[in-house]
Amino acid sequence: MKILKKAIVLVTLLFATSLFAQDNKANNIDNSNIALEGYSPVSYLDLGLAQRGNKSFKSEHKKIVYYFTSAEQKSTFDKNPEKYLPQYGGFCAFGCYAGAKFRVNPNKFIVEDGKYYLYLENVELDAKQLWLAENNHKKLKSVADKNWDKLSKTHN
Repeated sequence: MKILKKAIVLVTLLFATSLFAQDNKANNIDNSNIALEGYSPVSYLDLGLAQRGNKSFKSEHKKIVYYFTSAEQKSTFDKNPEKYLPQYGGFCAFGCYAGAKFRVNPNKFIVEDGKYYLYLENVELDAKQLWLAENNHKKLKSVADKNWDKLSKTHN
């Protein structure tokens, strides 16, 4: 009987953990549930700038926290949060094109067709430059969108 009870507890914990994990499959967040490493989604889209938000101006949308630079930005987001969500859950757009999820540098982004796309940048790779070098946003986006259908349901 003890083994059965332990098994039930273990299965319950695994199930609860998997439910929590669902939130971060399609969103580039850590355990804090803060999106965009604290950068303002309104700044990306409306200003074309990467601006770190302030914890005094924050909103929660679908269990994910977004920071803003001002009360006005927060209000703008609250009126239409879906408009301001990052493409591919905030994962690297070029990574999605290549079929993988990568963390991003919040300062590496582009705004195109009323949406913003974030990119990986590290010592060896600047994914934004790779995306731009292709000079075919529509083709890259089309492939990334198809890949995202699967990637959004998987862990990194």
